[in-house]
Amino acid sequence: MAYTINDECISCGACQAECPTDSISEGAAHYEIDADSCIDCGACADVCPTDSISA
Repeated sequence: MAYTINDECISCGACQAECPTDSISEGAAHYEIDADSCIDCGACADVCPTDSISA
């Protein structure tokens, strides 16, 4: 199951920089994770300052 980013995201970009598969991109309201390329490593969740990313 891929990680997801909720509405608490402040679009800081920390998660995008940590993603080893470039699965995170800036969306209209906040960053988004491409479920098809996410490998469930959790690197993004570990660096999120607002705990907006969950599995």
